[in-house]
Amino acid sequence: MTQANSPRLSEQGFVIVAVLWLVAALAALALVFSIYLSNSARALALGDTAAQTEALVSAGVELAAYQLQLAAEESRPAQGAFRIRIGSADLAISYVSEAARIDLNAAPKELIAGLLSVLGAGEDEAREGADRIVAWRTRSTPESAGNEDALYRAAGRSYSPRQAPFVHINELGLVLGLSPALVERALPFVTVFSGASGVDVLTAAPEVIASLPGMTPLILKAFLDERSALPDDKTAIAAALGTAAASASQQRSRAYRILVRIRLPNGRENASDVVIVLRNDEEPYRVLSWQDVTASFRARRSS
Repeated sequence: MTQANSPRLSEQGFVIVAVLWLVAALAALALVFSIYLSNSARALALGDTAAQTEALVSAGVELAAYQLQLAAEESRPAQGAFRIRIGSADLAISYVSEAARIDLNAAPKELIAGLLSVLGAGEDEAREGADRIVAWRTRSTPESAGNEDALYRAAGRSYSPRQAPFVHINELGLVLGLSPALVERALPFVTVFSGASGVDVLTAAPEVIASLPGMTPLILKAFLDERSALPDDKTAIAAALGTAAASASQQRSRAYRILVRIRLPNGRENASDVVIVLRNDEEPYRVLSWQDVTASFRARRSS
């Protein structure tokens, strides 16, 4: 009887081992599926947050554009701010005309050199940097053809200067002779959207006003002290700026930079920098640039 049952016991042992392997495989599959579901749920949650944030930023931009369109063009405010609650999210929205920044495509070389100098460049470095910026945006002539290309090749660059208008301020980092640190410091004060050769000194940052040709520390301090009380009047502004008045632009810009700061109920925060240009009734505005600046906003707030 023992010999007769031996094959049967052997078969039963094989079946048990196979079942155990199957159970182990199913357990592993269940574990993998559990991890997949967990990761999928996390990804969906992040996706929902990103979609919600994008919708809130769009709403903030719409509200700012609506406020700006309410005023006639000649009386439109150059800057403003407001807060609003949408659903359970808090929004802080501010806007300022792009004319408060130095336009890389329109500003004269002296104004650009002044900004680089204010931001820490030496006199020669600032002058050379301004030369290269102007050359980057300027179409070559038959007499100057190849000159800028040769400079970039000699410096070991694998590209040539655009010799056409800047399309984005980050393109400044490609210009020969400008260190990454200097470019990083310059980005908050430059634009490619205003189209103005000068700047709106009533809304410009102090660093921009200090860049004006002819500006002195004494004039700068006096102007900043009385700026909030100055009327938007060319004669009054010229009198306050003295020898630095030439680059004070009265030209208005239809381009505005909107900062939308969002705080969600879960404590998450987001800050987006959006540049728009106001248009007409059929197309109230057009987005020119959209950038998430959450990290830099947190760094500025903590410093």
